[in-house]
Amino acid sequence: MFGFMKGLGVTLRQLPKKKVTLMYPEQKPVWPERFRGVHRFIPDLCIVCNQCARVCPTDCISLSGTRGPDKKMRIDTYDINFDICILCSLCTDVCPTESILMSDTFELATYSRDNLYLDMHWLYENELAYERNHPERFVKDAEGNVESEKAGDAE
Repeated sequence: MFGFMKGLGVTLRQLPKKKVTLMYPEQKPVWPERFRGVHRFIPDLCIVCNQCARVCPTDCISLSGTRGPDKKMRIDTYDINFDICILCSLCTDVCPTESILMSDTFELATYSRDNLYLDMHWLYENELAYERNHPERFVKDAEGNVESEKAGDAE
């Protein structure tokens, strides 16, 4: 009986306090800038150095490229298997051109594991969506093109 009264007392003390629960699908939480969600990818910056694939502890990144007429490597395919990706951010740390970054997207629930194998086109669309959702985090040049993220986000 005493345990029941003690539990009821805790419940009654919490009733007048402000609620901290969000109605999740309708109300999204505000994530900090350094939140590690699904990757963003900028294919124009990638030099196909393969460092991201080598450093990945789960070996979930695969990429290939060809040498163009100007003797520079160009990315052909960039795929990440999010079925086994642990979102450790090691691939973003070693990328010399910052072509792969983390976003605040995390909702990848699906009925089929085949849908978790994402290519560079999906990752680039995620980059564009991130830029649309967070314009305050990017610096624009004179023509209005996105140059880079603000210096406060880089280490």
